[in-house]
Amino acid sequence: MSTIMRTLRNIRQIGIKEYGRQMQAGVLVGTDQTGNKYYENNAEELPLRTRWVDYKNKEYEPSQIEPGWHAWMSYMVDKPPTEDPLLQRQVRTWEPQEHRPVLTMSRSAYKPYSTVKNKYSAWKPEAAAR
Repeated sequence: MSTIMRTLRNIRQIGIKEYGRQMQAGVLVGTDQTGNKYYENNAEELPLRTRWVDYKNKEYEPSQIEPGWHAWMSYMVDKPPTEDPLLQRQVRTWEPQEHRPVLTMSRSAYKPYSTVKNKYSAWKPEAAAR
């Protein structure tokens, strides 16, 4: 919570335009196969707020980040996948060749259905004839 308050205080002091410029002052570290761009800014004072990604598509989702870049973004490793051959994505024979998006909360999402009869039935009001 203190990080959020500190960030909001910083925005109030320097303004939204200057805050946006400071956030985009990072160094381009690399791009992945989908075209996402990864940046790093080590001069920032806030810990764990120095790496970010600019998604290629406007409708982005976190599953668009490759595993090696995800490890770098979440500070599990120090070297980005462009420098570490172990983190570079190698497609195995059993993996899909291209990224499949997560379909949760979309029209194409998996919807289970039951083959068992319901234990309860909806109430159907019946009015008596007058």
